[in-house]
Amino acid sequence: MTLAQLRYVITVSQVGTLSEAAKRLYISQPSLTNAIKELEKELGITIFIRTNKGVILSRQGEEFLGYARQVIEQTNLIEEKYLQDHNIKHEFCISTQHYSFAVEAFVSLIKEYGGKEYDFRIRETQTYEIIEDVAKLKSEIGVLYLNSFNEVVLKKTLKENDLTFHRLFIAKPHVFLGKDNPLANKNKVSLEDLKEYPRLSYEQGEHNSFYFSEEILSTLESQKEIKVCDRATLFNLLIGLNGYTICSGVINEQLNGKDIIAVPLDVNDFMEIGYITHNKAILSRFGQLYIDILKEYTKKDS
Repeated sequence: MTLAQLRYVITVSQVGTLSEAAKRLYISQPSLTNAIKELEKELGITIFIRTNKGVILSRQGEEFLGYARQVIEQTNLIEEKYLQDHNIKHEFCISTQHYSFAVEAFVSLIKEYGGKEYDFRIRETQTYEIIEDVAKLKSEIGVLYLNSFNEVVLKKTLKENDLTFHRLFIAKPHVFLGKDNPLANKNKVSLEDLKEYPRLSYEQGEHNSFYFSEEILSTLESQKEIKVCDRATLFNLLIGLNGYTICSGVINEQLNGKDIIAVPLDVNDFMEIGYITHNKAILSRFGQLYIDILKEYTKKDS
C-alpha cells in the first residue's frame, strides 16, 4: 500500500468515475485501474463497485476512505511543516442547505487555514443530496435542520446511511423579506399576513417530499408558489415580487446585503439546526476546524 494509492482512492471517490479521476491525476486510466485493483487485492477488500455510470464505494470502501483521508491529511501536515518549498494543496468539501452562517464559516476556514494552495468545495444543495454526499463520503460534513415534522423520517434516513446528526442551535421560525415589503416593518408576521404574497422555496428534485423540504410548514397551501434552485435567485425574487420564504432568521448582512431582512413568524414551531457526519469516517483537521468555527458563529443562537 502506497500514499499514491490512497490518493487515487480519494480522487476516484470524489469524481465517481475512473476516467475523470485519471485525468485529474495525470495518469492513464489502465494504470489507475490496476493500482486500485492491486490495493484491493493486497487488503482483501472491495473498495469500489463498478456500475454502468461509474463507480461507487462499497461499505468496506467507505470505511477505508475515512482512514485514507486521515493518513493523507497527516502526510500533508508533515510535508507542510518540514518541506518548506513544498506547496500542499489542501482539500475539503461540505454540503449544506442554504444557510449564510455555513458559508460565513467556510470563508473563515479558508482565510485562516487554506494556505497557498487549496481545493475547498461547498455545495448548497438539496436535502437528500446533502445526506447522500456525506453517506458516500463526497463531503465530510452536511448542514441541515430537523423539526417535529421531518425528524422521524430524516433520522430514519440518516440511520440507514450510518450518519449522525449533531445539534448546533435551536432557531425560532422567521421569514426573509425584501426591505421594501409592506410587512418588513412589523415586529412579527402571521401566516394570515403572508397569504397574499408569493411563497418561495427551494426545489428538492427527485426527492420532492415535504419531509425533505428546506422550509418548515411546507404542507400548508399557498396561492402563489415559486420554486428556485439557488439563494441568489431566491433573494432577487424576494425583492422583485415582494415574496417571502420561511427560514431560521440567521442572516449575514455582509454576505447577503442590506436588502433582505428577517422578521419573526408567529407560529409554534422550531428548527433544530445542526450538522451530520459519517459514523465510520474520521474527521480531517479541516473538518474539525470547520465544526469549531460553525459552533463559534452560531453560539449566540444556541
